[in-house]
Amino acid sequence: MPRPPVPFDDRESAGEAWFDGVQARHAVQCVDLAAEPERVAAGGFWAVVGEFDGPVRAWRFAEVRRGADAARVPVARDEGREPWRGPASSAWSTSLDRAAYVGAVATVRAQIRTGRVYQANICRVLAAPLAGAGHREPDARALARVLEAGNPAPFAGGVHVPGGGPLPPVWVVTASPELFLRLEGDLLTSAPIKGTATTVGGLQGKDRAENVMITDLVRNDLQRVCRPGTVEVTALLAVEHHPGLVHLVSTVQGRLEPAVLAAPDRWAQVLAATYPPGSVSGAPKSSALEVIAGLERAPRGPYCGVVGWIDADAGRAELAVGIRTFWWTADGAAPVRADGAESGRAHGAVPGTLRFGTGAGITWGSDPEAEWAETELKARRLVGLASG
Repeated sequence: MPRPPVPFDDRESAGEAWFDGVQARHAVQCVDLAAEPERVAAGGFWAVVGEFDGPVRAWRFAEVRRGADAARVPVARDEGREPWRGPASSAWSTSLDRAAYVGAVATVRAQIRTGRVYQANICRVLAAPLAGAGHREPDARALARVLEAGNPAPFAGGVHVPGGGPLPPVWVVTASPELFLRLEGDLLTSAPIKGTATTVGGLQGKDRAENVMITDLVRNDLQRVCRPGTVEVTALLAVEHHPGLVHLVSTVQGRLEPAVLAAPDRWAQVLAATYPPGSVSGAPKSSALEVIAGLERAPRGPYCGVVGWIDADAGRAELAVGIRTFWWTADGAAPVRADGAESGRAHGAVPGTLRFGTGAGITWGSDPEAEWAETELKARRLVGLASG
């Protein structure tokens, strides 16, 4: 017997996703884009979350709204929701403290001296305990509202499919400013960010050199799946202003090979050529990934991966680099004392951990203390919004 349609505003339905101009409800399928890309090619709207050091998965949603009535974080559906209650600002820990991070920067510079890499992005993961409310996971949409108000971003969005159901769970809220891949027809576009400062005057020669280096890497990645002669840099070292920050952004475009565009495994081929994003790995990418694996002490998860969507029916997609991104994971059963009293959390609450990543690109011209300060700058505003 066919399943009855789920009301779009039913909060208990199996998950939701939201991006600029798109709302989706009720996840009905999940696939690994590398293993089963043909299922995505068959049609439907898919929300995508890829881990930097893990799979890129897509969840298909049965109910989708697009256009002007699909606000980034719709207000109508949020009536009656509790406000966001994040961890205390003092609760956050870091996978690399200041001394460890400065030491990692020195190690990368030593690897550059030997010629193993030209640039490597070194990151750290911040984490804080955060329980859900009652038997429910934290409200991802509530955090999204806070970020939308305090740190609007061009690729803001989120995906939340609760645990305990038939599909793999996911809880990600992003305020990403960086486009990883956009596909419109056969046009594939990427816009890597390299170079960050509080003001335009704070951008240095090191930032420009790093941006050019990564732009060239992205150009090479796109050439692996695009028609010869179609890949071009349409903007180089453009300045973008974001809350509290300025970035250098370059744009690279190319036309997909007809055989790739028509292939059922199109997304597997595109990701094999381009993933993980060059702006958050390094150059050469393969060597940078080895350096990263030897220095970082926590998996990045969705941070530096991708968050976005594929509309297979329309032949369009928009995937952002998973920076300025929070993700939450459940820690297991809620602890309750033998007498049934609460044990440090609300009774029956779902225990879990909220995480946020921050990092910087390291080149020969890097100053270790300045790179640590850049990771602090990138995290300060967003972690502040999510705390307290």
